[in-house]
Amino acid sequence: MAMTLFRLSLLFMISNFLLQVTIQSSGAAEKLTAEQTQFFEAKIRPVLVKHCYSCHSESAKEVQAGLLLDTRAGTLRGGDSGPALIPGKPEQSLLLTAIRYKNKDLQMPPADSGGILPEQVIKDFEQWIKLGASDPREGEAKIVNKYDTAAALSWWSFQPLQKVPLPALTKQPWQQTVIDALIATQHEAASLRPVPEAAAEVLIRRVTYDLTGLPPAPQEVLDFIKAWQSEATRSQVWQNTVERLLASPQFGEHWGRHWLDVARYSESSGKDVNVVFPTAYRYRDYVVAALNSDKPYNRFVLEQIAGDLLPAKNDQERANQLIATGFLAVGPKSLNETNPPQFAVDLADEQIDAVTQGFLGLTVACARCHDHRFDPISQQDYTALAGIFLSTQTLYGTPGGVQGRNQTALMELPPTGASPSLMTPITAAEVQQKRERLTKLQTQAQDARAQRARGKTPTDGLTNFDVVRIITQAKQLETELSMVRDNGTPRSFAMATVDRTTTAPPAPRGVRLPSSRSTSAGFEVLDDSPLFARGDISTPRDKIPRGVPLLLARGNQAKTTFTAGKVNYFEKIPATQSGRLQLAQALVNPENPLTSRVYVNRIWSWLFGRGLVASVDNFGTTGDQPSNPALLDYLARRFVEQGWSTKEMIREIVFSRTYRLASTYDKQNYESDPDNAFLWRHSTRRLAAEEIYDSLLVSSSQLDRQPLAGSIVARAGDGPIGGERRMALSDEQISKAAHRHRALYLPVTRNVQPEVLTTFDFPDGSMVKGVREVTNVPSQALFLLNHRIVHEQAGSLAKLLLQTYPGEAKTKERLQRAYLHVLQREPNAAEQRAAAMYLKNSFPTDEAAWSSLIRALYATSDFRLVE
Repeated sequence: MAMTLFRLSLLFMISNFLLQVTIQSSGAAEKLTAEQTQFFEAKIRPVLVKHCYSCHSESAKEVQAGLLLDTRAGTLRGGDSGPALIPGKPEQSLLLTAIRYKNKDLQMPPADSGGILPEQVIKDFEQWIKLGASDPREGEAKIVNKYDTAAALSWWSFQPLQKVPLPALTKQPWQQTVIDALIATQHEAASLRPVPEAAAEVLIRRVTYDLTGLPPAPQEVLDFIKAWQSEATRSQVWQNTVERLLASPQFGEHWGRHWLDVARYSESSGKDVNVVFPTAYRYRDYVVAALNSDKPYNRFVLEQIAGDLLPAKNDQERANQLIATGFLAVGPKSLNETNPPQFAVDLADEQIDAVTQGFLGLTVACARCHDHRFDPISQQDYTALAGIFLSTQTLYGTPGGVQGRNQTALMELPPTGASPSLMTPITAAEVQQKRERLTKLQTQAQDARAQRARGKTPTDGLTNFDVVRIITQAKQLETELSMVRDNGTPRSFAMATVDRTTTAPPAPRGVRLPSSRSTSAGFEVLDDSPLFARGDISTPRDKIPRGVPLLLARGNQAKTTFTAGKVNYFEKIPATQSGRLQLAQALVNPENPLTSRVYVNRIWSWLFGRGLVASVDNFGTTGDQPSNPALLDYLARRFVEQGWSTKEMIREIVFSRTYRLASTYDKQNYESDPDNAFLWRHSTRRLAAEEIYDSLLVSSSQLDRQPLAGSIVARAGDGPIGGERRMALSDEQISKAAHRHRALYLPVTRNVQPEVLTTFDFPDGSMVKGVREVTNVPSQALFLLNHRIVHEQAGSLAKLLLQTYPGEAKTKERLQRAYLHVLQREPNAAEQRAAAMYLKNSFPTDEAAWSSLIRALYATSDFRLVE
């Protein structure tokens, strides 16, 4: 017993020592990712500032319980009761216990200071702690700006694009373009020697995946390899291949999906009540069409921020421009928020973040509650932008949360300009039946509430639950009726935005929305936003004129600038306009260095797996420096000079010899540049979730390459994701419906996604995502061995091979085709011998044997990796 107590005491002392070491070493900010910093600044710091700092910071008149929460070190050290949190262990963290209100002796904030926090805020803290409580705050100092404004303004990304003196091309065999020459300059400085060019079968697979997201067909591989043998014609062969892929409809589907990550696209609201967005697919289709038609990027930006404010030549162009503004409408929303002004401010905040991070690579939303801690963006700057979006009406069209909270109408599209609605027409008699049913439900609910108000039990025996259910059914019917005309023919709608004083669409029949001139719900007219102290809408201060801060319009200084309060603007917003158009025009001004730099860096990242600026969503002072500043500015200037053409920029990059380098390992180069930042080789990447799904279908010749009309989500019907609607979006139901279109057309609702997507790191659409996380975990290997879709495609390919190459004599041809279908190459001699031995094992049928072999090929690294 004594020995046991001694061991326990020793263990306790060691644990306490390690804890103190951890706390002491945590005084300095840890190296965080852009996502970690953004999450803390957007979700955690504002709550601490608003609810905790008055009692638990060095600026407090009297620090309570010895607890300081204004630094990372203070939070970890804790107060009289011990550490406030333990990273990675929510259930053992006192801070979370306090805000959950589960312990009557430990409840924060106190009831007299606002009481328990909203459920979503508590969930944010739980997630933050669970993921390690990442915290950029330093030291024990009071809350002050940690940056020098002048120094921040001199940060590289805020400077004008440099005109790069172009180095002369040398006679080195791999230098063929200006890109190669600029990269060679760095190679020489770092004593790096690029590896040789990749083999033909590697190149055709790489470029086909990169441009279309699909593997090359077996015959395309064989034809390319044959044509590549002649060095004299290689340049023309490569050019023809690239042009064919850029002209393919699959290009827009693949590159459109890249942009949808940035646009945080999803088909549901997420958060507290997860309601579907049945018309979100129209924005998806707009993006695909824009990439396929090579819509100039400056026009692409204008339409997504202010398409409703642009002139249109005809109904089709008008419809497309309205649909484009769905960019501002598809983000996550807390539809159950009970305070309309709070909902409006939160919605504007989400839109500010999407616009500034998506197009400029700046985390402007971090300045909602205080001046930005790292970049020269003040809270006044943020508020000027907030006025623009608070003067915008966002039309996302849902039945709303419980009792229809925060619902909106949709934008009806010109009847001759939009693709047809997915709804099945109904008869005028069915419309009338729905109206009568709606009237009955509304009367039931009204009578039950009236009787309860008088203290009586409803005569029809309805409980509170029944009343809520009836109200929900009524809201559903209201929405359904709003989607058809009196004769039952469907109307075409889209998620969109409009200025609040323009002709907004009417509310759905039977739905009461605030008047466009009403101020009872807050922010219902074109108006400037007050600056909210600590971001709290209950503490408004002076209004800040809405406008575009000069920092976001760098390069526009030639225009007349004016000062209002502490905000310098490049142009005044007319009183009759929201300012979205002026914001969009400032972003795409050719002299604005951020917009072109950020986008060409995204293109480079999507082709090489790493941007010239590794932090693709963060060009602020906490982001990375460019690995090759001269190349980045050369590309950004070329991009603008070539008419903001995405396809032309891709051509310039993939025509370089740099793009065609092999992924060969070189020990000396690796020791000097392990991250391959200077591109001495082409980095291997894992296929994205959609590419894996699509490749499985392509391998068995099962992929339907035609775009899916509409959306599976739209066909599931409007309303919250649950019950029958959740079942309709399940993997099993999708499989039963024989969905064989590309993964782009699978349901992508927040929190509910097909397993093939979630297993391979598909983003949830909650924030701008220029680069996806890439994991390598056991569940992925298990998926590629055991999942139903893998077995189905392996079986289909096995049948195809046996039918095409019947008989034992055709085994070699069958194996060759199996490799070409799955891995886009032929098997080598060792693989042929191994396969022959494997097929001799006892299988009940030839089909079972070949199906098993094909599943083994799916499970290889060669299948899921692109060299």
